[in-house]
Amino acid sequence: MRIRLTDLAVKKLPLSQNGQVTYWDELTPNFGIRCSTRSKSYIVLLGEKRRRKTLGRYPELSLSDARKQAKQLLSANALEEELVVPRGQVISFEDAKSRFLTDCESRNKPRTVADYRRLLNKHFKFKGEIREVDRQQVMKVISKLSSTPSEQSHAYVAIRTMMNWCVRHGLIDHSVVPPMKQNSVQRDRVLSEDELRKVYLRAIETPFPFGPIVQLLLLTGQRRSEVGQFRRSWINDGEMVFPHGFAKNKKEHRFPLSPLAQELIARLPDTGDLLFPAATDYEKPFTTWAWHKKRFDEGLEDVEPYTLHDLRRTFATVHAKIGTPIHVTEKLLNHVSGTISGVAAVYNRHSYMDEMRHAVSEYDAYLVHPIGS
Repeated sequence: MRIRLTDLAVKKLPLSQNGQVTYWDELTPNFGIRCSTRSKSYIVLLGEKRRRKTLGRYPELSLSDARKQAKQLLSANALEEELVVPRGQVISFEDAKSRFLTDCESRNKPRTVADYRRLLNKHFKFKGEIREVDRQQVMKVISKLSSTPSEQSHAYVAIRTMMNWCVRHGLIDHSVVPPMKQNSVQRDRVLSEDELRKVYLRAIETPFPFGPIVQLLLLTGQRRSEVGQFRRSWINDGEMVFPHGFAKNKKEHRFPLSPLAQELIARLPDTGDLLFPAATDYEKPFTTWAWHKKRFDEGLEDVEPYTLHDLRRTFATVHAKIGTPIHVTEKLLNHVSGTISGVAAVYNRHSYMDEMRHAVSEYDAYLVHPIGS
């Protein structure tokens, strides 16, 4: 029986006196409510075989929520059926890539999808069928990226994720990409005093956006993803406030900007709310890290290879050297697993803002004193 399901209509539907009666919605195909002798349950039919799935009982589940669930399931099922490849059909690598990215759009965050798309389209351009791609081809691409370890690692993850997806969806029988070799050695690279100042001088000489970005990495000790998304609306009275859910630990992070950091931000060009937007879209944050880092390092002499995260580790090390208490450094870095954690974190609600403000001023002085002398 087909009717227009509304809240009032669902409420008035009688329980069945014998067996079950299903009322199908006129507005949403394959969605309805089944009335038995004891209860009313929302159902949806999926796929060509019209597989029935129960969504929940009325009134615990509202009509609007049930309809929303049904639409999501119907949409996901339609996409899944579209991605199924009939046995014997030839699928090119590019077609498989397109199918993988389309599926990712329904399951992953936009940033993840964008990263996968960039990495796969930039580095993996194999011609011919997906089944003809072999391990040698893949590893040849990966080996060429050895000069940029971060890009190499991300590209490896992208192609391995895609190939595993192809196995699950029957496009290939097995993945030609071997498991990533786990490197259990923790990085402990800390720039020397001379290297730190050379990087800082190089950053001063480098134009917007990467020069100021590196300066703020050095002056604040924050993660590169955080600095890349700095917003003017997060700055108030000389303090930067990361909102809940933004930082790695998902908690609000408030810290003072040093005098040098404040002066630098005041000189930045007007780019809207984002301090460092993407070159082609001021609504999106800066993302071209590898390209800019490679060119930035070409102008450095006598500085051993380093990553941008090494600057954060160096920041902490310098604070230890100039006498900043460890709990203050951890506050600056937004570490919650250090000296103030567990029960101590629950009962110690002191912000340490004054202590942090003094610490970043001392760090400024340490960084620039030899430069101005």
